[in-house]
Amino acid sequence: MSKWTQAGGTDWGLGVEARSRALLSEGDPADRLYEEAIGRLGRAGMRPDLARAHLLYGEWLRRQRRRADAREQLRTAGQLLDAIGMEAFAERARRELLAAGGTARRRAVTATVELTSQETQIARLAADGLSNLEIATRLFLSPRTVQYHLGKVFTKLDITSRNQLSRTLSGR
Repeated sequence: MSKWTQAGGTDWGLGVEARSRALLSEGDPADRLYEEAIGRLGRAGMRPDLARAHLLYGEWLRRQRRRADAREQLRTAGQLLDAIGMEAFAERARRELLAAGGTARRRAVTATVELTSQETQIARLAADGLSNLEIATRLFLSPRTVQYHLGKVFTKLDITSRNQLSRTLSGR
């Protein structure tokens, strides 16, 4: 424990310190530090830090060839990261889980994607085959505004074309 966390040692501060020390440690000390970090961060209620601790611990366990233990930590990390929208880290947890011999489901787009009413209206018109200019005219918007909203829709739905837009919306 450092002098900084020793004085006002909150579970969050001590948990982050334990996680950091674990990254610099090996063997049993690293194992104990990861466990301490997860316990403290869990009590602190800091889900992003807790999720990262599970991810780092799972990665470390996999490198130690403790695949079953790694899968447990990586599944927990993936679920937490998905729930709080940390998509890049969630994807990293999925990749690590696969490398540890586990199975990872990709998150269903419809379960987590929320389009605004304006985005939904524009997306449906675009899926029906209307051009940006036709959509703009119909909704009393500028073509540039339509283009902006379609860009947001494509990003949220993780698609790149109007063909994909049509297929994605028909599945919603």
